[in-house]
Amino acid sequence: MQLQRPAFIQEQRLKMSPQLYQSIKMMELPMMDLREKIEEELERNPALEVMEDHSTVSLDGAYTPPKEEDAYFEVTSDSGFVRRGGNEAMEEQYKFIEGALSRPETLQEHLLWSLRLEPADEEIRRIGELLIQNLDSDGFHKEPVDLLLKGEDPGKIGAALRLVQSLDPPGSCTTGFRESLLVQTRLLTDAPPGMEEALDYLELLEKGKFAEVAKKLGRSQEEIGVILERIRELSPFPGRRFDSADTRYVVPDLQVIRKEEEFAIILNEEEIPVLGINPFFMKISDKKDENRKNTDAAGKEVRDFAKENIKEARWFIQSINQRNHTLLRVSRAIVEFQRPFFVNGPKYLEPLTLRDIAQELGVHETTVSRTANGKYMQTEWGIFEVRYFFTNSISRTGSGGSRYSKEGVKEIIRELISGEERRIPDQEITDLLAKRGISIARRTVAKYRSELHLGSSYSR
Repeated sequence: MQLQRPAFIQEQRLKMSPQLYQSIKMMELPMMDLREKIEEELERNPALEVMEDHSTVSLDGAYTPPKEEDAYFEVTSDSGFVRRGGNEAMEEQYKFIEGALSRPETLQEHLLWSLRLEPADEEIRRIGELLIQNLDSDGFHKEPVDLLLKGEDPGKIGAALRLVQSLDPPGSCTTGFRESLLVQTRLLTDAPPGMEEALDYLELLEKGKFAEVAKKLGRSQEEIGVILERIRELSPFPGRRFDSADTRYVVPDLQVIRKEEEFAIILNEEEIPVLGINPFFMKISDKKDENRKNTDAAGKEVRDFAKENIKEARWFIQSINQRNHTLLRVSRAIVEFQRPFFVNGPKYLEPLTLRDIAQELGVHETTVSRTANGKYMQTEWGIFEVRYFFTNSISRTGSGGSRYSKEGVKEIIRELISGEERRIPDQEITDLLAKRGISIARRTVAKYRSELHLGSSYSR
């Protein structure tokens, strides 16, 4: 008979506390998300308060009354705004305020406004509004029309579709870029013959196979060239010109400044408010009754509430400080590894992995990954995501070994294409790279060119 006996087993387990989890999540947050997180915590925790905030400027503090001699040149009906002869810095502030208060028009707003101007039946107008509200940023349907308008009159759906598709920008309210190009072609009054049929062979046209397309359509290569030029005038994603309303601006977390032969790394603290503990909560938590016998349960509950919120506030502040400290350490290591980049530019980016930085700092690779994710660094060569500096190596022919990074090779390809006097095909770019000791395949060149958003030699 088998008996069960109690036994002691020794094992190691890592239990993640809520505070540790919060610290890890804070490490991942880029600047704008960190500000949102701070605002959420300020609303949630009354013991946390802002001591200083340099990211906001009071309009009253920004305004300075115009000088008496400037008032003579004032030529506006807006009281207090000097347009001529005033202080130049103040003028720039007003331009910023006016620009900040304005909001770009969205695709939906523009189409709804245009639809209301059309002399259409009320039922068709109603269906048209539903179709417009179902569009994504490219101008295409989010949900299939048959599911969105199930039970509606098919004739009125078709009329509403044709009406919205004809509005500016034409080609919206379609299923994809092919249908959008087809709709735009049908709306042209001077479309060359065969243009609609040529849309079925976009891949062949992109590869420059004019003769094959001409044979399929029974037209000359000159006619195909004219058709292609007209296709290039169309917009395959008509809604993207209104997409700026959803743009989220990049705020650099760090700035690298070159001073003689050294580099200074500056943390963008202007965007992060200085946090502290509310003095009132500190006073409550430290308060002790002279006569402890008279201490009631309500008073103890208030003190416990204050102490718990102070504890969470201190941990939150510590998590922010830890995030900033780790970000600075990782950035210093990156600058040391990528010194050729910061001195000479993107073409000289060195191969670098997460493991290289992790070993240098004595931390785990995931810590480096979380720290680099979504953060941006401002340099004299532009603003780059911190992850940009981590790139694989490209094999180099000869005895020198590998010294080119993937991003460095991409910059060389960009340089070759931007300086071309004629359209250089991918194979020729491959040959030019081989002369520099960079051995990569033609398809790799095409891939890197696509990642740089550069067209083929034909489309260029």
